[in-house]
Amino acid sequence: MDLSFMRKRKSDTAYMVARRHHVKHGSGSSIHRGSAVMRNVLLGPGRCLAALLLPLLLGAGGIAAADAPTSPYRIVGYAGGWDPSQTKDVGEIDTLIYAFAQLKDGRVGIDADRAKTLQTLLTLKAANPRLKVEVSVGGWSVGGFSEAASTAEGRQSFADSAAQMLSTQHADGLDVDWEYPGHHESGIRSSPDDKANFTLLLKAIRASLDRAGAKDGKHYTLSVAIADGPFVSGIDIRTVDPLLDWFNLMTYDFVNAATPTSGHHTGLHASPLIKGDGRTTDRAVQQFLAAGVAPQKLVIGAALYGREFADVKADHAGLYQTYGHFQGMVAWPELKQRYIDKQGYVRHWDDTAQAPWLWNEKTHRFVTYDDPQSIAAKAAFVRAEHLGGIMYWEQTNDPTDELLDAMWKGLNP
Repeated sequence: MDLSFMRKRKSDTAYMVARRHHVKHGSGSSIHRGSAVMRNVLLGPGRCLAALLLPLLLGAGGIAAADAPTSPYRIVGYAGGWDPSQTKDVGEIDTLIYAFAQLKDGRVGIDADRAKTLQTLLTLKAANPRLKVEVSVGGWSVGGFSEAASTAEGRQSFADSAAQMLSTQHADGLDVDWEYPGHHESGIRSSPDDKANFTLLLKAIRASLDRAGAKDGKHYTLSVAIADGPFVSGIDIRTVDPLLDWFNLMTYDFVNAATPTSGHHTGLHASPLIKGDGRTTDRAVQQFLAAGVAPQKLVIGAALYGREFADVKADHAGLYQTYGHFQGMVAWPELKQRYIDKQGYVRHWDDTAQAPWLWNEKTHRFVTYDDPQSIAAKAAFVRAEHLGGIMYWEQTNDPTDELLDAMWKGLNP
């Protein structure tokens, strides 16, 4: 998930202030994740705040370290911050990915305010000792990747600075979110050489992380946030695969302000109404499996938010119909409070796509989203296909852990 149609409508104070990561922009492109400034983001005074939070994590309402559950599947959450009330379910999360570090002049770094938030996430290990905390760099419209990757010197500077940041911050790994090699839809520089250079960049990062890990006595993980369909044409999946611990598949934002119709923005399977090679979670997985990626390295995406379209043609209750304009993004709490079976919004279920949608017959508004039922279907798909797990954007959009619980229960029935 073009910043002009971020997941937040201008009047939607219940959502994030900015989100760059996964703001997909082209046809079928992705609205990726946003900036680190979000609603309910915990921005306390760094390590002092971490010390204050530690008793809360282990006290009433928290989860004892020995009680943290285990699972053969990963649950990976992107987080710009943390709501202390969510600590009770931190044991269900395998990896939190802080969004985002900065890329400036070809070097990866993190300023003081972001470091404070990252340290807050790291304190959660007291409640769940197996929790890993990665740091993501990049996001929609974040440039500098093509330039840094274009020379051996630039790649080494990127890699070494990333490894140094992880070591200094005591984080556990790096997530690379270049959107996208060989593509310039977000306004960033791209090059025909990006495909080869992306592999070379990841090789340099892997080597730098291994050197730092040997010194620090740990394995630093390396993952990528990656789209599907035409948006991986600038990536050689087969050559980057051995360098990565897993792939975070951005299987959401399939429909957006640049697509011609409404539809399921995070559907599992293809609806009977979908046109041609429209994007779905299942099709994304098959694309990566066909490229030789082991299924257990594929972590599919879930969305803790919906996307609303206005002036939608009424056929099929608005599903896969032309529309007047994209209205905005709606966080899960607001969907529950103001939308689902409220104010004329009626919930529908696509049994083929395994996805819900809302249709307002009076206003011709259409909303596509994930909910506990669709997440349970994704979890069943993960188990059936022996995939790695589920990741989600974004942590603060699920303050009661309802969707997180659905992931955990679905993966561990």
